[in-house]
Amino acid sequence: MTNPEGPVQRQLDAYNARDLERFVAEYTDDVLVFVPPAREPLLSGKQAFGEHYAKHRFTLPDLHARVISRIVSGNTVVDHEEVVGLPDGDSTGVAVYEVVGEQIRTVWFF
Repeated sequence: MTNPEGPVQRQLDAYNARDLERFVAEYTDDVLVFVPPAREPLLSGKQAFGEHYAKHRFTLPDLHARVISRIVSGNTVVDHEEVVGLPDGDSTGVAVYEVVGEQIRTVWFF
């Protein structure tokens, strides 16, 4: 098994650099993003995923995410994160990443 922490850390580094190409490269073509309790994905597919981040995140000049703590179990990485520079103010939450092979396939944001 590969190290699932690798693609999660690389996407975080690309997120903080607002480097869309490097960011989406860490995700599978069929990536799914969920925000529970919704049962349907908020985003489905790499194109929709990239467009969302291009329009709603990487345009924010003060955007920055910081990992408060991280747990790795099997192919799952759980990050407790703080994100600053958002239009509605700073935020803390939990992101759960399912890594398949060398890429992130599914994300749940709590």
